[in-house]
Formats: sequence, C-alpha cells, structure tokens
Amino acid sequence: MNRRVQSVLMLLLGGAILRIAITGSYQRYVKHGLRPLLLLAGAFLVIMAVLTLWYEIRVRHPGGHSHEPGVGWLLLLPALVLLTLSPPALSSFAAAKAGTVVVSSQSDYPPLPPGNPAPVKLLDYSARAIYDSGRSLTGRTVRLDGFVTPGPGGHPVLARIVLTCCAADGRPVKVGLDGKAPTGLPTGTWIQADGVYSTRTGNDPINKAKIPYLTVTAWQEIPTPQDPYD
Repeated sequence: MNRRVQSVLMLLLGGAILRIAITGSYQRYVKHGLRPLLLLAGAFLVIMAVLTLWYEIRVRHPGGHSHEPGVGWLLLLPALVLLTLSPPALSSFAAAKAGTVVVSSQSDYPPLPPGNPAPVKLLDYSARAIYDSGRSLTGRTVRLDGFVTPGPGGHPVLARIVLTCCAADGRPVKVGLDGKAPTGLPTGTWIQADGVYSTRTGNDPINKAKIPYLTVTAWQEIPTPQDPYD
C-alpha cells in the first residue's frame, strides 16, 4: 500500500481505539484498568496519521499524486468495520467451549464484604468453596452475578469470563446452582443469584475441573453489566 493508504488506515484504527475507550465498550475486549493506555495509543495513532497525510499531500506530492497500486485501499474495509461495529463480549458460547478456570488456593481467606447478601465474584466464591471448604462462606448469604450456560449433565450453571489481560485469553469460571435455581432460561441470560454455600461439587465435562455449587434462595434477571468480565 502507499503512504496515504497507510495514513488513512492508521487514522481509522486510532479513531476506533479512541471510540471504544471513550464509550466504555473497550471492556468487551480488555481489562478495565487499561483504558488510559488505550486513550494514549489511540491519540498517538491519530496524530501520527494526520502528520503523515500532511507530509504526503503538502510536502512530498504537492499538487500531484503517487502512483502505487490502488488495491491497497481495500485494506481500509476491515478498519471501517472496526470503527462502526462493536462485536459483543465473550459470553455463553465461549463458556460452553471451554472448561472452568482451575482456581488457585491461598493460605487465608479474608472475611466476606459487609452486607446481607454479600456481593462476591464467581472466582472468589469458587476458591473459597473448593479450597477453603466453605469455612469463610458458612453462615452468610452471598450474591453472585453471571450468565446461565449448560454445565454438568446439561443442567444450567452460573458463569462469567475471567480475563488475565484481554478477551483473547478469556476463560469461564462456573458455579453450579442448587435450591431455587432458575429453569427454562435461555442460554446467555444474565441473572443475580442470592444463596448460601453448598457442599455439593461437580466436574466440568470439558476439562474435569471441580465446579462448586450455590444453594439459591432467590434470583432475578439483570441486564448485561457494562463490565461483563470477572
């Protein structure tokens, strides 16, 4: 491609990065804390693209045109798609294709957050339930947010995608549902489930990792959160 195509491509890419960083949709692709870096990267690409275009038009080819093949302009199509369309965040489809995260243990688990029910992330609940045998969960009602996806035996489990850095390394963490668990919900439906620790565990049919369970006492549907990852 010629320099002008490169510049326009860089301008569109920088604009797309700025767009997702400003609107908040970047959280579909990377962790929340990376927003400042995205803003800097997008701004840098836009500035460099504008400077390169200015040099090409006003300095290198004033009043004329370069004669490189025009087929390079076709490379702008993917950038235009990225600028105008936003793919959805990883959800039930990704969770159904990957085994649950193998949670890591620690020597001591701090008390749960205040409140009844206490808001707990799925990854934290899994670690406490599996490696702490529920000791830090006993006697408390917890609240978990996630989407419904098929689990052991085809029964629905609560899941959420865990990111190390970005969507490319996303893996699901899954929690089984006992008690007053929802039934008949479409896969991918987001719910908020209140419940207490269950001694029951299962095995993920994909990677055979342990899945803890929650005895549900109440639940309700919720909209997809702005930051959908755990």
